[in-house]
Amino acid sequence: MKVAVITFPGSNCDQDCHRSVELAGGSPRFVWHRERSLGDAEAVIVPGGFAHGDYLRPGAIARFSPIMDAVIGFAREGGLVAGICNGFQVLCEAGLLPGALLRNRSLRFQSHDCRLRVERADTPYTRRYGEGQVIRMPLSHADGNYYADSATLAELEAAGRVVFRYCDPLGDVTREANPNGSLNHIAGIVNARGNVLGMMPHPDRAIEEVLGSVDGLALFESLVGTAVAATATARSEVA
Repeated sequence: MKVAVITFPGSNCDQDCHRSVELAGGSPRFVWHRERSLGDAEAVIVPGGFAHGDYLRPGAIARFSPIMDAVIGFAREGGLVAGICNGFQVLCEAGLLPGALLRNRSLRFQSHDCRLRVERADTPYTRRYGEGQVIRMPLSHADGNYYADSATLAELEAAGRVVFRYCDPLGDVTREANPNGSLNHIAGIVNARGNVLGMMPHPDRAIEEVLGSVDGLALFESLVGTAVAATATARSEVA
């Protein structure tokens, strides 16, 4: 399964995502931000980092990179697109996900492990998890405070589009467990169709025991498995 890993000037997690896809059994390929085509990619990852130095605001310039027209078109046709950390910010700026990522409540850069509660285990990105499962992975951001207006928040909650929520080790959602002030303790969401994911914590930094956690690997295994199954179904329908 072929996965395009988008690389912008300032990306620093593209190698991590590349390795994650490999471990999950996929075939990753770096795609430079000035390219205009995703080629034969069956899924796309927009990785973390500081695209274009986060000038203006995180993701604001990256959203206008030439490759983003292809990413937007791919997503609107139902293609799987995952944005991690800075990638989440880019997808919000591109209009593929609602809301915005504001400065952390502490006004400081946060870099440490956090716990997440899996709110849905039936998305293309969470099929290897269990609903309500508590997982651990790092976060690393200054602007991870998810914000949306009250109507958007209500729609996200009513439609079950919150995929990950910050929690404590027991799975309880508390203010103390929320590292950045995100509304409703939101750590990750999907679009209405469910094919676009945005999340602030880094599953790509929790894929091997040497990193302290392997809880992130299941996300990439879910992504690869979903794309493989979709491709197989499409081929059988053509045949």
